[in-house]
Amino acid sequence: MKVVGGLAVVLVLSACGVETAGTAATAAALKKQELEQAQQNQQQFQKKLDQATQQMQERADRAGGEQ
Repeated sequence: MKVVGGLAVVLVLSACGVETAGTAATAAALKKQELEQAQQNQQQFQKKLDQATQQMQERADRAGGEQ
């Protein structure tokens, strides 16, 4: 009877460890997705910034040529 009780305790405790590992893996996957999304946002921002800079340069060139 003691063996069965001990085995039950071991199984319960090991199940907690598996759940903890699964939770950590899920959290890591979410962090990876967040990082990838942040990188995409940064790339989009940089592209828009480059476009705006180019437009400003073109306008400045046109304004300089008109004078």
